[in-house]
Amino acid sequence: MSDLPKYVQINEEGPREGFQIEPPTITTDRKVELIDALSHTGINHMQVVSFVNPRRVPSMADADEVVKRFTPKPEVTYTGLWLNEKGLERAKIHQDKLTLEGKISIYASEKFSMRNNNRTTAQEFEYARRVLENYLEHGIPVDRGSVASAFGCNYQGDMPVETITDIVRRIFELADEYGVKLKELSFADTMAWATPAHIKRLIGAVREKYPEQRLSLHLHDTRGMGIANAYAGLEMGVDMFDSCVAGLGGCPFAGHKGAAGNVCTEDLVFMCQEMGIETGIDLDKLIDCARLAEDIVGHPLPGSVKLGGNLDKLRASVH
Repeated sequence: MSDLPKYVQINEEGPREGFQIEPPTITTDRKVELIDALSHTGINHMQVVSFVNPRRVPSMADADEVVKRFTPKPEVTYTGLWLNEKGLERAKIHQDKLTLEGKISIYASEKFSMRNNNRTTAQEFEYARRVLENYLEHGIPVDRGSVASAFGCNYQGDMPVETITDIVRRIFELADEYGVKLKELSFADTMAWATPAHIKRLIGAVREKYPEQRLSLHLHDTRGMGIANAYAGLEMGVDMFDSCVAGLGGCPFAGHKGAAGNVCTEDLVFMCQEMGIETGIDLDKLIDCARLAEDIVGHPLPGSVKLGGNLDKLRASVH
């Protein structure tokens, strides 16, 4: 077990991960409203759209318009997601507002990769090579390696730790081949198979091989394990997490009717706050954003702290 981090970097993905699974009836104005509100909470990194095929993800059909309309704050890094060269070309158009972040991303589950990207694992690495060359050619920094479906897959089952560490080895070999130094290594629980014990097994195995590598977790909450898994990650020294305000979202390709969004941002911030871990985020402003997100989607969202409130505020009221 590592010492708990003193500061945790939280990357907000609600506007992208959150809205992608909602019906395409949410207006561009309301998406922009949430992005602009989140920009005033102290969040310093936010993924706002996906540049994907609108036939497959209709709710992202207005991605270009969303980027044009939101008001950026200089202290916030705004990013977009893409899955292929066409999506990357769309993202490049918006470099005045979006920071392009290159990564070497591999799906641990070959069956999910075929469903999501129509590529085998071998083809994933060949695609990663082409994309890496494209990034370097256009001066896009490549700081992150990423393993999706790192804990299990609804189509392929559990992901053995040895499978993941082998993929990590190949990611670093590819990076070394091109002289790229990866600053972060991310593991995505894409279909919510992770448990705290599994988190500790995988992170522990990776720590043994790469003790100085900064690690990140992208945790889904389909089985209610999101915040418990985040706590397990903190205990192992993980100091970077992706999250979604109010628990928005889910993966439209997960093959699971209960597919839930990322671990809830305000719940994660609250837990860190109570543990004495800094995030730089104003929890009360974030709770307001969570309630706004619920109003925008028009149905209850699973976050808990937006209902229970900030204990610091309650403590102050009883003295």
